[in-house]
Amino acid sequence: MLRVLCLLRPWRPLRARGCASDGAAGGSEIQVRALAGPDQGITEILMNRPSARNALGNVFVSELLETLAQLREDRQVRVLLFRSGVKGVFCAGADLKEREQMSEAEVGVFVQRLRGLMNDIVMGLIETTRGLLPGAGGTQRLPRCLGVALAKELIFTGRRLSGTEAHVLGLVNHAVAQNEEGDAAYQRARALAQEILPQAPIAVRLGKVAIDRGTEVDIASGMAIEGMCYAQNIPTRDRLEGMAAFREKRTPKFVGK
Repeated sequence: MLRVLCLLRPWRPLRARGCASDGAAGGSEIQVRALAGPDQGITEILMNRPSARNALGNVFVSELLETLAQLREDRQVRVLLFRSGVKGVFCAGADLKEREQMSEAEVGVFVQRLRGLMNDIVMGLIETTRGLLPGAGGTQRLPRCLGVALAKELIFTGRRLSGTEAHVLGLVNHAVAQNEEGDAAYQRARALAQEILPQAPIAVRLGKVAIDRGTEVDIASGMAIEGMCYAQNIPTRDRLEGMAAFREKRTPKFVGK
């Protein structure tokens, strides 16, 4: 496998205010590392809660929300990768042991925060295997991805899917065979990040907004959202640079302005 040489900066926590770790290795359950060298602009979020297989507990979610809020304001971050620090698992889903100890009111507040988190990172949870209704957006996102009939089948049965099955259904973009190092999925994700990295950051950001917001409304409203996003991109230096580079048959140099 072709490896891209890059310089790695150390992992660092961005601690959530008012939260303490439950003893995860390295102190914080969420840690951040910015890549350097040719990969500068790619930032990795390490999910590091080995005691619960990265389950979405209160501290984990608080630290992740705080980290995302800080990174959202950092214009040096062009691509964000989520990575697990727990071998053999990405995220186990909801922390049901912790959820069991919550009152009904606490569950309602926590699930609302979880929905906000899922909106940021485009995930959904299927919990019906444990007698729970998906509460973090699974009943809404899954039908939009797969259609109503198949979404009902998966939610009603609580069926677990392999990576290959998820790829066939279109739930994930890529499925890769594992390598000797055990990080094949990460290597594929980083290769994709490297494809996104040289693109104009403002255009990428506005494209994301247009897609995310446009898919929530009818096509006419979606076209209006696209028009507003396009208008915001017109006065940017990057748009002029892109057109000049095309005319001059050279690689554009985007600066995010």
